[in-house]
Amino acid sequence: MAAQLLEEKLTCAICLGLYQDPVTLPCGHNFCGACIRDWWDRCGKACPECREPFPDGAELRRNVALSGVLEVVHAGPARDPGPDPGPGPGPGPGPGPAARCPRHGRPMELFCRTEGRSVCSVCTVHECRLHERALLDAERLKREAQLRASLEVTQQQATQAEGQLLELQKQRSQIQNSACVLASWVSGKFSSLLQALEMQHTAALRSIEVAKTRVLAQAQDEEQRLRGHLEAVAHHGCRIRELLEQVDEQTFLQESQLLQPPGPLGPLNPLQWDEDQQLGDLKQLLSRLCGLLLEEGGHPGTPAKPVDLGPMDYRNLTFDPISANRYFYLSHQDQQVKHCRQSQNPGGPGRFELWQVQCTQSFQAGHHYWEVRASDHSVTLGVSYPQLSRCKVGPHTDNIGRGPCSWGLCVQGDSLQAWHNGQAQRLPGVSGQLLGMDLDLASGCLTFYSLEPQTQPLYTFHALFNQPLTPVFWLLEGRTLTLCHQPGAVFPPGPQEGVLS
Repeated sequence: MAAQLLEEKLTCAICLGLYQDPVTLPCGHNFCGACIRDWWDRCGKACPECREPFPDGAELRRNVALSGVLEVVHAGPARDPGPDPGPGPGPGPGPGPAARCPRHGRPMELFCRTEGRSVCSVCTVHECRLHERALLDAERLKREAQLRASLEVTQQQATQAEGQLLELQKQRSQIQNSACVLASWVSGKFSSLLQALEMQHTAALRSIEVAKTRVLAQAQDEEQRLRGHLEAVAHHGCRIRELLEQVDEQTFLQESQLLQPPGPLGPLNPLQWDEDQQLGDLKQLLSRLCGLLLEEGGHPGTPAKPVDLGPMDYRNLTFDPISANRYFYLSHQDQQVKHCRQSQNPGGPGRFELWQVQCTQSFQAGHHYWEVRASDHSVTLGVSYPQLSRCKVGPHTDNIGRGPCSWGLCVQGDSLQAWHNGQAQRLPGVSGQLLGMDLDLASGCLTFYSLEPQTQPLYTFHALFNQPLTPVFWLLEGRTLTLCHQPGAVFPPGPQEGVLS
């Protein structure tokens, strides 16, 4: 406390710092030599405290005693400056209302921006005279405005980061779903391919076995013929040798006259075995298989390529009355079918118990195209092998595409579903009024088209079709399907005609 009072007594009233080269005026007040001279230059020669004029011609004299006291003060032990503020002049927590300078004991009401710390008025004169300074409250308001702006920018960045995070999660979910769809599609394709290969494998081995059995039977018949001829020749030789040993001339002449040689042997009948013929169909199937594997596109989401259909490709088809469900009514020369509420026909062994009907015609080779007009959605178009079941199994009212022997496209109100072997591929919905089906057995492609308001491919199945295919349809109650006919188009042969490729 005494040191603080002594420091106050040694403070210049002009600069508010400790005296520097102190001088004493005639009135007894002391000031720094430089401070009083600067004051007189600005305000006239008078004491800044008592306003007593300084005599003209008088000279300022250094206060020797006061200078000595100041030297003692400066040479004395250093006072505790308070808690260590840490390395550097970095800003610390703002001082409270009663905070005072640890060196000068005065309130710290100013902030030195150059050094980044709070200072008192004395510090600004001696240590921060050339520094940028501001009132503590003004500096706080400025810093608060800066922090609020920074907070707003941070919140905007957080909002942006949250949006990007949601977008990333959405993309990740889409990728996961797409990967699942692709994996399911690939599994289905390879499952169908393996099944088709296994069927072809079995059929090829069976064909080879049948051909081998037939040729070996022919070889056995030929072997029996040759062995019989050898026996006849051997017997004839023995008989000749016996006659040559005969002594009795009469007997020799009689028996030699009756001896008949065996007939001519004839040429060897060639065996009907041709390896190229056995492998011909198999090579063709393997070539088609390689074409399917190397074909571009065809994966989920990739539309099929339109095909140019010539007039000979269009087929005028008719519904098979024997196969129609008993609630189906056929009209317009079996070109139109309607699903009615009341039974239209008695049941029979050839009728579908399901809400289905197939066409009279089937296809075993070549390129075929036909069109169907539907009264509304909730119909299914497809093709099937002959073994498609007529019976209802389980809760489903149709079996088109539910197994390995049929392929179908189900038209719903808001979407399409491509079915095969019990697996469905969901597709975007389209206008399902006029639809086209293109079947190319040579390339193993079955493509569905939407024809209104414009032609667009919907989906393509790829398979090794190895049995006759018959168009088959399912329709919900109240729906009507019409097979479109074109003048000049041909009716394809029935299922009993033609040769399976």
